[in-house]
Amino acid sequence: MTQDNQLINLTRRQMLIGVGAVGLASAGAGLGTSALFRDTESFTGNSIVAGELDLLVDWQQHYSYWDGGMKHVFVNAHPDHDGDGEQSIEADNDAGQLKYSDFPDPEDEDSNGANIPTLGCDDIPPLSEADYGVDPITGERNETLVQLRDVKPGDMGEITFSLHLCDNPGYIWMQAGNVSQDGGTAAEPELIVDPDNLGDLGQAIQATLWYDEDCDNVYDPEAPADIMLTLDFSGSMLYRRFGGVVSEDSIDVDGDGSADYPETTKIDLVEKGARQFIEYLQAQGADVTVGVAYFDGDQQGDTAPRVGILEPLTANLSAVDTALSGLRQKLANVVSGGEPTTPFDGDGDPDPSAGGGIAEGTFIGEGVDAAQLELTNNGRGGVRPANLVLSDGESFNGQGSAQFSDPTESADNARAPLGSPVHTGPNSPPASIATDVFTISVGSANDAVLQAMAGPANGAGGAAAFFNDVDDPLNIPTVFGNIAAQFVGEKVIMEDSLANILAELADGNGIPLDGNRATIYDELSDPATDPDRDAFRGDGVMHCIALEWELPADVGNEVQGDTIGFDLGFYTEQERNNDGSGPALPA
Repeated sequence: MTQDNQLINLTRRQMLIGVGAVGLASAGAGLGTSALFRDTESFTGNSIVAGELDLLVDWQQHYSYWDGGMKHVFVNAHPDHDGDGEQSIEADNDAGQLKYSDFPDPEDEDSNGANIPTLGCDDIPPLSEADYGVDPITGERNETLVQLRDVKPGDMGEITFSLHLCDNPGYIWMQAGNVSQDGGTAAEPELIVDPDNLGDLGQAIQATLWYDEDCDNVYDPEAPADIMLTLDFSGSMLYRRFGGVVSEDSIDVDGDGSADYPETTKIDLVEKGARQFIEYLQAQGADVTVGVAYFDGDQQGDTAPRVGILEPLTANLSAVDTALSGLRQKLANVVSGGEPTTPFDGDGDPDPSAGGGIAEGTFIGEGVDAAQLELTNNGRGGVRPANLVLSDGESFNGQGSAQFSDPTESADNARAPLGSPVHTGPNSPPASIATDVFTISVGSANDAVLQAMAGPANGAGGAAAFFNDVDDPLNIPTVFGNIAAQFVGEKVIMEDSLANILAELADGNGIPLDGNRATIYDELSDPATDPDRDAFRGDGVMHCIALEWELPADVGNEVQGDTIGFDLGFYTEQERNNDGSGPALPA
């Protein structure tokens, strides 16, 4: 650490942001990131280094205005390596770059791209290098992020910020300050309806603040879906001798406030996350059916891998929650005993210190095939099918005579259209409906294979937006929460006038953001210390917050020449040694 005062003071890195004004006017605002450093140390090469808390922000901004027809333009972005207003970075591919428009949402006709999903802590340049572009109407150079000098009724704009916490997990707030409105020069038409020439623009502009889960700058409403959870039931998810125990701390799996087990295993975290997933879908009234598949390896003498359906697809989410309860015992039942074996036969030993005489191997591909068969045979048709595959290992044979399928081929076939399998052969699954394949790679799993499996229906594998790399198994519940949020309408934090949203952001510490949307948390009414508000992961994973505004076409002359200005900020403090209450706004 080169700046010792960072250990004591809140440091804020500034970049200027402005918001539009009707008439010839502009307003500046600042977006800063603050880091509160405490007593975290890590040991590297027999030296002691201070842990970091570094919040990086990137964005893409659009503006839409009428000019003989509605025009939609890029204003600016960060990073933007060629300065054309569209988010982009240099890349080793045929195009020499990755850009925002490389990642449209195939299920959303309004989406023309998304913030680059591969952006991480090593890809985002400092804010001092941000290029704010030019005003798309006047052509004047911008010195702030949104500097619109001639906004007219019917114009609208949107900006999606993506937040990346590097190193340590932390709580994040969105804040505003220095909100000001001005009536500007009093034009005669305005004085007729607004003789006092008040600043009315902020109340006239309608705005929405929401979690943009797919980072595509467009609010996505709910869409029906059929979802399979395909879970790794191999011994390494539970038993200590295979790395199944990840913490000696007790764990409250079912959320009733009491410890269910004296230590924490990977399968406990899967149960916690998957049940929160179901609880969130229930609370949101999501139009979904959900089923659960599992996969293990095999035992000497087995003629088939230990793979099956824990719960068939059903709209009864309470039944799914019941199926997901007690996964320690159900996993143990699968990996223990002779063939045939099921999660319900009761012959397994769930003690993490046990683990002798269990099936070995991991048949990921067969798990994907079983889930796809369930989606094909029992899905509703005409709705979005999805398969969420979680594993902490790599696909390999156990001790029996079964020959495992290639998991990448199984996933390729799952994403392919009905009747058009990508791969055929003796171990290939039957043709299935084209399915979104999400993968969750836990701990020492084979990241390359699971990433190659991940991708959208009718699309290629290796899609970063569908792959979740979870180095620390304690983050498993958060990942389930982030995926769950993609199966309901994106969560609106506040929909009101821009002035009222800014007032909420400027009140106290601002709006506390939730790092796990599957926990039922109200950002406006629940306390920042509410147990259902989670910190954000500290491994650089992308979370997007979007702000959209529109000046209605029927607004009156009272806003002529008015301006509105404000500061925006994101504040973070590390999760460890803090309870989420946050500091007061810096003076």
